[in-house]
Amino acid sequence: MPETHPKTSVVITSISAPNEAMKVVAKGCAERDWQFLVIGDTKSPATFELEHSEFYNIDRQVATGSTFAQLCPTRHYSRKNVGYLQALAAGARIIIDTDDDTLPNADFWKPRERTQNCPALTGFDGWVNVYSYFCADGVTIWPRGLPLDKVNAPLPAFASLPTAAADCPIQQALINHDPDVDAIYRLILPLPQNFRADRRITLGQGARCPFNSQNTTWWEDAFPLLYLPAYCSFRMTDIWRSFVAQRIAWANGWSVLFTEPTTWHDRNVHNLMRDFNDEIPGYLNNDRIFNELLALPMEPGVQHLPKHVASCYARLVELGLIGNEELPLLAAWQNDFARIAGARS
Repeated sequence: MPETHPKTSVVITSISAPNEAMKVVAKGCAERDWQFLVIGDTKSPATFELEHSEFYNIDRQVATGSTFAQLCPTRHYSRKNVGYLQALAAGARIIIDTDDDTLPNADFWKPRERTQNCPALTGFDGWVNVYSYFCADGVTIWPRGLPLDKVNAPLPAFASLPTAAADCPIQQALINHDPDVDAIYRLILPLPQNFRADRRITLGQGARCPFNSQNTTWWEDAFPLLYLPAYCSFRMTDIWRSFVAQRIAWANGWSVLFTEPTTWHDRNVHNLMRDFNDEIPGYLNNDRIFNELLALPMEPGVQHLPKHVASCYARLVELGLIGNEELPLLAAWQNDFARIAGARS
């Protein structure tokens, strides 16, 4: 019998017809009684037939009664937020965030544990190129969103890290073959790249590293942090979300876990120079953004997460990095979230 994990939803967004990645995910979800949500957009095919998936085109998204679904711009990755709401409505306790060009390996399907007992980077204040802990000596590679001047910043040796228990309601698994790197890396450095399969590490308060929406697991307590902003660069929406999530996680004593790769990436075609242009706001501002978020007052408690999310995005709007339209859109999503959460409690 396959290993199972109850009340788990896998969420992707796609404008493609069912492809190999989606077929593999659908089959694995069916074997484990997981929900598989595919959130479409205006460019999605008119018909989408994939057994063991739930496809939401624009009309179906609006028909859910979600105010957010009505207000969110089309042709944007942030429509994935509708999928998080539908997972919540279905009773999900764990949401796995991934993409339509990311294929799982056997480890992807193993039960996940929120509490981790593994090497921990604690008492460290600064940016962490977490990829450096998962690759061979002499290999230079970094996650998308890491400030470029921090790529080679010194870090404690992996062997020196103490093993410690950590509460990790947000967990980023790495991706093999075509990992999540920025356009500068893709333009000048070699791919494919694969990572070690025998390591994992938790990053505690002060240790900051961007994480993405391509292979990330969220526990229910952290669901209010899932929100992807719409009125910013497509290449920064999940990165800036990760900064907001980490800042608020620290206020709650949570760590972020980075694990061995559990997927490999058969990347959709991209225009790399367009990606580079879309990433410029991050290259220039990511360090500043995190410092601005650190200056915001926060208190522990999951009941405070929505107001802290709102304060973080309000600050990014004040800085002129996200458009003013973001705040009413966020409020709509949070109101939808509160309504759905109240109905299931």
